[in-house]
Amino acid sequence: MALTDITASAVIQAIEEFDRLGRDGFLETHGFGRARRYLLEHNGKVYDSKAIVGVAHGYVPGQEALASSQFSGGEGHAVSVLRELGFSVVDGAADSA
Repeated sequence: MALTDITASAVIQAIEEFDRLGRDGFLETHGFGRARRYLLEHNGKVYDSKAIVGVAHGYVPGQEALASSQFSGGEGHAVSVLRELGFSVVDGAADSA
């Protein structure tokens, strides 16, 4: 398991699944909670960044989706992976207060 295995294509596939299932359905299906701070912003919508990364890992050939407990959603992990792939991640802490 390496977050660096994740591709932009895998992230897009996870986003598409999120859109199909809706936020609550996606999070429940994959065992993630709502993002506490960081949100992936894509095409005018926001997504729970850690959940997207965990599920995207499962879209990488030969890999499985990651559980929430297997990695961090913070800047050093999920956020940096998304940004390195060219995605926009926003700090939603101000919005959730």
